[in-house]
Amino acid sequence: MDLESLQPHLFEEFNHILRSDRMSHAYLFSGDFASLDFALYLAKSRFCEHFQDGLPCGKCRECVLIAENEFSDVKQIKPTGQVIKTDTIRDLLRDFSRSGFESQSQVFIIQDCDKMHPNAANSLLKFIEEPQSSSYMILLTSDESKVLPTIKSRTQVIRFPKNEALLRKQAEEAGVLKTQAEILVALAKTPQHLEKLIQDKKVEELLQASERFVATLFKDTDTAYLEVNELVKLAPEKSEQELAFQLLTLYLSKHLERKQTLVYLEKAYQAQQMWKSNVSFQNVLEYMVVS
Repeated sequence: MDLESLQPHLFEEFNHILRSDRMSHAYLFSGDFASLDFALYLAKSRFCEHFQDGLPCGKCRECVLIAENEFSDVKQIKPTGQVIKTDTIRDLLRDFSRSGFESQSQVFIIQDCDKMHPNAANSLLKFIEEPQSSSYMILLTSDESKVLPTIKSRTQVIRFPKNEALLRKQAEEAGVLKTQAEILVALAKTPQHLEKLIQDKKVEELLQASERFVATLFKDTDTAYLEVNELVKLAPEKSEQELAFQLLTLYLSKHLERKQTLVYLEKAYQAQQMWKSNVSFQNVLEYMVVS
């Protein structure tokens, strides 16, 4: 899917920046929706051999290699597990002191930058404050609130809102029922993520079970207590249980006109916090119903 369809306003804004040769040396991209795609687009603009109207062509050797993450002067950093280690950032900073292999420029893209160890994040400040003229840093995060204020204040922050209209159209074209499409669009972070959710049979089963559980909860708590077993059987894995909590919250939110809804939303939140403290999934759902 092309960048103009994903983020039309940002596409126009970045093209103006590139044509004016005003690209910043340090960006913080906040939000998942096409942020990595745009980071790669900016990287291509530093190395493209066949510009078209001042913009990267996307087809030359350099553009293709960058898209495939095989271009030596564009480095992507990702967390190892749940953290980006200080040594990883130190190795990256050593590269800043060298010229690029294929040109003078280098572009560094750090995904999930909010997962940097605090020492790692602080070590970036010197580069951001005193950038080399040919080096660029693009930080990506899905949770801007977790990024150090000192990092945010020294980067140009660009926010990437979810294009819900595009996702709704995608779900509609895939033949998803309207009621389920609303929930899937709320869950999906990107078009690729939405496609994965649509094709996942387990997600479809959890959608149906969660909707049934919430409907029963408002009618008869005794019967809802029995429905707990169905959800537990469908979600043996932690990732599936986390999804179930998201679905329960979304389905409950569709009933805000009911006076019990706020109580149940609070109980769902408390149940999830207990689950995060390693109380079993079944026990926290039973607590949610009984309490």
